[in-house]
Order: sequence, then C-alpha cells, then structure tokens
Amino acid sequence: MAIQTLDTAQLAAETGNLYETVSIISKRARQLASKTKAELDQRLSYFEDLSLDPAEELRSNEDQLRISLEYERQAKPTRAAIEELLEGELYFRNPNTGSEV
Repeated sequence: MAIQTLDTAQLAAETGNLYETVSIISKRARQLASKTKAELDQRLSYFEDLSLDPAEELRSNEDQLRISLEYERQAKPTRAAIEELLEGELYFRNPNTGSEV
C-alpha cells in the first residue's frame, strides 16, 4: 500500500477549520475501530469455549487465523472515516454554533 497525500483544504472545506475536521475524523475512526473490534471479538469468542482434540484444535486455529486475516485486510478505520467525510456520508454537528452538516 502506498502513501497517499490528501488535500487539506478539501478536508477543511466542510467545517472551515482543519483542526475541527481532524477531530471529527478521529472520533469517527475510533467509533469504527471499536465496532470492528467488537465484531472480531464476537466471532472469535466461539472458539474460546471449545475443548477439542489436537487434530480439531489445529483446524480451529486455522479458522481463527482466517477470520483475523479477513479483518486485517479491511480498510483502516482512519481511512474509512476520511472516505466517509469526503463522500459526504459523515454526519457531525458543532454544539457551539448549532450548525449541523
């Protein structure tokens, strides 16, 4: 994966303030990361309670690895949050001004 530069003026266009935009992206990325972690934990919790013989345990480990790799290949939370902002899919509001976007 290559490093991609972003136009900071385009990012700040929605809010008028780059710092506020970074704060919004950061909060959304934390939400996405938390949701993804909960989903992964839920899928892997199935394997915790199993008491298997050694042959079945090896198969279970392969399944756990496959699930983990599936989540690793997903877009990183920060990248997903930036894409949501640029595509206009991200809802946010400023409580100080009362404006909603």
